Amino acid sequence: MPTQTLSERAPDTAATPGDDLPEVSSRYIWLLLLALFGTYIAFVTPIAISLAIRVKALAPDNEEYLGYVIGAAAAVSLVSGPVAGILSDRTRTRLGRRRPWLIAGSVLGSVGLFGIALAPNVLTVAVGWGVAALGWNTVIGNITNSQADRLPESQRGKVGGLVGVVTMAAPVCGSVLGGVLATNSVLLFMVPAFIGVLLVLLFCVFVPEEDSRERVFAEELNVRLMLSKFVFDPRRYPDLSWNWLARFLFYFGLTLTSTFTAYLFAQRLRLDITEIGTVVAIAGSVGVVAVMIGAVGSGFVSDRLRRRRPFVLGAGLMFAVGALVMASSTSLPVLLVGMGITNLGLGVFSAVDQALLLDVLPEKDTDAGRFVGITGLANSGAQSLAPLVAPVFLGVGVVAGGDKNYSLLYVVAAGFTVLGGLAVLRVRSVR
Repeated sequence: MPTQTLSERAPDTAATPGDDLPEVSSRYIWLLLLALFGTYIAFVTPIAISLAIRVKALAPDNEEYLGYVIGAAAAVSLVSGPVAGILSDRTRTRLGRRRPWLIAGSVLGSVGLFGIALAPNVLTVAVGWGVAALGWNTVIGNITNSQADRLPESQRGKVGGLVGVVTMAAPVCGSVLGGVLATNSVLLFMVPAFIGVLLVLLFCVFVPEEDSRERVFAEELNVRLMLSKFVFDPRRYPDLSWNWLARFLFYFGLTLTSTFTAYLFAQRLRLDITEIGTVVAIAGSVGVVAVMIGAVGSGFVSDRLRRRRPFVLGAGLMFAVGALVMASSTSLPVLLVGMGITNLGLGVFSAVDQALLLDVLPEKDTDAGRFVGITGLANSGAQSLAPLVAPVFLGVGVVAGGDKNYSLLYVVAAGFTVLGGLAVLRVRSVR
């Protein structure tokens, strides 16, 4: 692996997983959470409801197109995530390494959402969503890079728990916005985009970052070096490898369900997709409470006990139970119970696995963005493949004009999240 040298070590980074950092201020944490809230309002709201409404309007008889749109855009992240991480590590500007990418990503993401709002067909929606995903994923990646640069081990679980709450609260707020703005496609996409840009810019303005223009690297970045940084030797970093696999399996199961949640609710409650915005918002509110309990509780307890693996395993099992409940649901109360259990598991996983990633992340001083980007492949790979595979399960046993097989889809999703929880048990350097 190429070795990089710096003219001076930045004070907000750690060179090895064994080094620790001073605790960050509450001001930094609040601005971080606000930036994430805005980003997820802009990025996850379309996945939760807005894209479903837009695809239904443009292709009313082909709701499975939604899976292809989301899956194709997630495929973009398979390349863009690591590239953005590598370039971020090597960015030399007065604004630092991370802030230029936060600003550019939020602007690009908004341009993509504007394109979706005006799209005349599903193909244009797919292109717009690809642009939006590229932009907002870049923002999310660099917010994670900032955490890798600054967070000490003693705060990783706590901040991870709060991040888990934010990433669930934002789509709920977005669903409420979606229900209110469903009849106006421009406002449906651009109001969340405006919120995202505003809160990301607040983070960039009020969180100072060291000037990176003096950073010096041993090797000039070229295509060969860039490609070499897309991969790493699992034998050298086994814990990072098992964490990667656990993430992929869990998020594959999660994406199988989350992509089609709106359609499941519409089918089981016998409502039109345009009529379920309020129902999805109610379900999301239940989810926020569950995520808050799971994420904050597990994050703080995980830090206190200095244990990560049992929490991640429990998260996979909890999500599986909730998915099975939803698979058999025929009424709103049962759907809400299942939604609550799955989100409890999601909250625990999002908090503790994020802390686990920061615990095992290698070469933080020089390659944090690179390894965060590679780890992001687990998320984006799952989000890319799951929607493309989902129609296979949805079509099993379905006759012409019949309901899609969402029960089988949710059962399969449960199996993947259990496997994700089991995979993390192979991590050895973290308890």
